[in-house]
Amino acid sequence: MRKPYWIIAGVLVLFALAFGATSCLGPPLRKFEATRSMMDTFVTITVYSLDEATAEEVIAAAFARMEEIEKEASIFDEESEAFQLNRDGYLEAPCDDLLKLITMSLDFSQMTDGYFDITVQPLLELWQAGLWEESEAVQQSQINETLRLVGLDKIDIKDDTIYFTMGGVKITLGGIAKGYAVDEALEVIKDMGIKHALVNAGGDMAALGSKPKGEPWLIALVNPDDTSQSLANFSLSGKAIATSGNYERYFDPEKKAHHIINPKTGYSAEECISVTVIAGSATRADALATSVFVMGPEDGIALIESLADVECLIVGADRITMYASSGLSVYLGKSQ
Repeated sequence: MRKPYWIIAGVLVLFALAFGATSCLGPPLRKFEATRSMMDTFVTITVYSLDEATAEEVIAAAFARMEEIEKEASIFDEESEAFQLNRDGYLEAPCDDLLKLITMSLDFSQMTDGYFDITVQPLLELWQAGLWEESEAVQQSQINETLRLVGLDKIDIKDDTIYFTMGGVKITLGGIAKGYAVDEALEVIKDMGIKHALVNAGGDMAALGSKPKGEPWLIALVNPDDTSQSLANFSLSGKAIATSGNYERYFDPEKKAHHIINPKTGYSAEECISVTVIAGSATRADALATSVFVMGPEDGIALIESLADVECLIVGADRITMYASSGLSVYLGKSQ
């Protein structure tokens, strides 16, 4: 029996559409990746591109941008503007990157009621010099003296010059510079035509879109007590994530004094071992992760809940209790 013509026509149309779609797909995007040691950590840049030459050019440009930021933000490089600012107490005509970093830091300090504070460097130097070996009375006395150099009011920006309002003030950009560098690298990658990329600077990460087939980027929060396990797995597209933890850098052999200092007390923050923040930019995630770590679970979660488009996961000091913001479940992914 002869089939109705409309069925035959329909089959021909579907065949034509399928053939056309297949012919338009073109060659698949390929994954390219490179890792370099910089900013006191390892930085890995992942891009998806049609060819190796383009990928290498993009990755090289992104690393160059990060190196540029590192050169200006390092307080240990005598050629950097941040070093010169700490040495002289002022800096005329600062570069755009340093000015942005300090301006954003002041904004985060206000946002967090002073818990994010780049002027803690004198306190860090105090602990690095062996304060942990002194008696509690000596520790408190030296901390009280040093706290005079800490605070939002110790930095002023006027007439294209950054000033410290008293001698002895120093800054550290360790709580924000990596996140900023990640964001800037991702901007370079985007401007060069790449649509799928991930920049990871020692746990400070930002994703450009998703993976080529629409899959999210899967990111694991490693258990510091057993690196073969993860405490949580996050599923991200077009977002940034940063983790602050006290389990990597200690001043003392007993691991009681670590590098995340509470600018209000002068001592290491003790209410958490890890804080992971998801935000729209790595700069924001980086600064807020440090802030929440210092604030502790209760005040930290309250801060995150007050901010739009920001979520966090906190691991308490007992290494067991976990605190999550109300919208974190959106980003929880499957195990990798």
